[in-house]
Amino acid sequence: MNWNEIETLPRAGLESIQLKRLQALVHRMYERVLPYREKMDQAGVKPADIRTLVDLRKLPFTTKDDLRASYPFGLFATPMDDVIRVHASSGTTGKSTVVGYTKTDIELWASVMARCLTMAGVTRGDMVHNAYGYGLFTGGLGAHYGIEALGATVIPVSGGNSRRQVTIMRDFGSTVLLSTPSYALNLADAMTDVGISPDELRLRVGIHGAEPWSESMREEVERKLGIRAVDIYGLSEIIGPGVAMECLHSEHGMHILEDNFLPEIVDPDTLEPLPYGETGELVFTTLTKEAFPLIRYRTKDISRLFLEPCGCGRTLIRMEKVTGRTDDMLIIRGVNVFPSQVEHVLVGTEGVEPHYQIEVTREGNLDVMAVLVEVSEHIFSDEIKVLEKLSKKIQAEIKDMLGVTCKVKLVEPRSIQRSEGKAQRVIDKRKL
Repeated sequence: MNWNEIETLPRAGLESIQLKRLQALVHRMYERVLPYREKMDQAGVKPADIRTLVDLRKLPFTTKDDLRASYPFGLFATPMDDVIRVHASSGTTGKSTVVGYTKTDIELWASVMARCLTMAGVTRGDMVHNAYGYGLFTGGLGAHYGIEALGATVIPVSGGNSRRQVTIMRDFGSTVLLSTPSYALNLADAMTDVGISPDELRLRVGIHGAEPWSESMREEVERKLGIRAVDIYGLSEIIGPGVAMECLHSEHGMHILEDNFLPEIVDPDTLEPLPYGETGELVFTTLTKEAFPLIRYRTKDISRLFLEPCGCGRTLIRMEKVTGRTDDMLIIRGVNVFPSQVEHVLVGTEGVEPHYQIEVTREGNLDVMAVLVEVSEHIFSDEIKVLEKLSKKIQAEIKDMLGVTCKVKLVEPRSIQRSEGKAQRVIDKRKL
């Protein structure tokens, strides 16, 4: 059965495939990976107990702490002789999380990424500008192999040297852009710098992921680059990019390639599974990976799942655009704040650029949130009273949106550091 058939199967047919793959996975993990066997024994569950998909909830969760505790290769399910590639996180919040791939895993990764590209209308005739970072970060190489598997032409430009990138896009006739949404806006700035307009490019679609982004930011990317901007979802621990993707028909949510990645939504506090349509933490079980499969991995991403049919004909579950993470959520004086909420206010405000940072400090016993916002060139040269009015307007709108008072600092254009990868939106200076 090819992936075209799998993506349009009735729910019962797809769930039959999922169950067989889940049962095989649990047996293999119990036999080969000691930390999983110990966790399952502690939970009082054996592989034979997984008789239906509902039994998935009997299995213990896997967290990033489990990955770090088994650093570097303790959770691998195949001998290292069979592992032909490893990737790793940056390790900025602790030990790196290391993931591995067999030859079959690399082929799987290329296949799921090709399927995602197809959802965005990419074909063999496209020239794909891949500005995701290459190296230990999974984005660049994961996308690269998928582009080649599809038969399109890949430009492996990676990040950096933005002015040269926009020249390459013009000269090479790039039709598809792959990058983080924040770097897409960086490229738009570079186009202005070198005097290249969107009309001079052949770009028609951008595939953007690796960081949460709002609908307002999507509109900004589309306006500045003159493209259709679609969302892609993935994370290194599950496989990299290629877990879920918006199609050109979908106005709501990304199709999860659930024949390979079994999704759940759980309450982040109680860890109880939630029904379709309810917001919670996204959890994945990898059904087909060899070297580094995971059972019930807590992503920390906040989303919802939907079963409603899509106009493209795919029957795959869709996930809502990630609205934030349980571990980048700020609590300011008892109020939950996600950077994407602040972004929604800023991108819709005339006179400011979609580049910002949130600084959190503690003054006495109180948390103080400040939002640094770049203003447009024409606003920056205006009178002080105009800037003060704009600052107060943003402050009021954030208060209306979030229910929390913040300071707003308007800063010069281009003064907030640009990112070639994930934008650093939050600087938390509290000692918590």
